[in-house]
Amino acid sequence: QVQLVESGGGLVQAGGSLRLSCTVSGRAFSTRALAWFRQAPGKEREFVGAFMWSGDTTYYADSVKGRFTISGDNAKTTVYLQMNSLKPEDTAVYYCAANYYTRRAYQPARPDDYGSWGQGTQVTVSS
Repeated sequence: QVQLVESGGGLVQAGGSLRLSCTVSGRAFSTRALAWFRQAPGKEREFVGAFMWSGDTTYYADSVKGRFTISGDNAKTTVYLQMNSLKPEDTAVYYCAANYYTRRAYQPARPDDYGSWGQGTQVTVSS
């Protein structure tokens, strides 16, 4: 198991940028991918994007494609979510989640594919 800690959230005006970090500790070698999800008040948790350690493959939700970028370091210690051109509808608590190597086919947008979650960091975009 790994422990995940998000940081970098805050208040920003529409059109601005933020970079979130997810720090990984523990058995990071057992993880296949890290993902970002978000949850706005009164809404279900929503997939934002994912980063696979092998080959640096990334996946993005259509709502953030072209504005958000996920990257990670080779040591499997940190994954970043660079958020540009932020909109008020991006306001949410952002969570980092870890997918572990299993026989099950990995589906990045499926929350059940993630075995560890961070506590979340609040992102608020003002209009």
